[in-house]
Amino acid sequence: MEFFEVIQNRHSVRAYTAQSLAPEQVRTILDAANRAPSAGNKQAYEIFAVTSREALRTLAQGRAYFEVIPLALVFCAHPARVAERFGERGAKLYCVQDATIACAYAQLAATALGLSSVWIGRFDEDVVRRTIGAGEDLLPVAILPIGYAAETPEIKPRRALADLVRSV
Repeated sequence: MEFFEVIQNRHSVRAYTAQSLAPEQVRTILDAANRAPSAGNKQAYEIFAVTSREALRTLAQGRAYFEVIPLALVFCAHPARVAERFGERGAKLYCVQDATIACAYAQLAATALGLSSVWIGRFDEDVVRRTIGAGEDLLPVAILPIGYAAETPEIKPRRALADLVRSV
């Protein structure tokens, strides 16, 4: 799929089939996330690939589609990886930016492979940490369920560029 097609085709999907993913698909998605730009190339994030049914049920926190998704990637900011070089701004902001950029790359890679996803930013951080076995040194930033769509969501309108972009 051509890049701009990927951008146009990416939609948030909240209904999935139980079809499993090929290991090569998962590897391609993770490779894309690993190629994301990061502050000082510190890659101040960790990715947890969750496939355990029990862990997925716990991560669901009321989201029914977690019962069938084959994979959820949890992106955690790792402040210590960037704090030494960039200080407090790195520890509070750059690591979060790094994690979110990596998540966006993974999401676009999934779309390019014909898969679907939905970005989840609202969750109980403590539940996520316990479920994935992350320490207090990591900050869960996003959960990205990935699988084959069982729905075709309506394309939601976007803001007009005239409303979005400010010329200076």
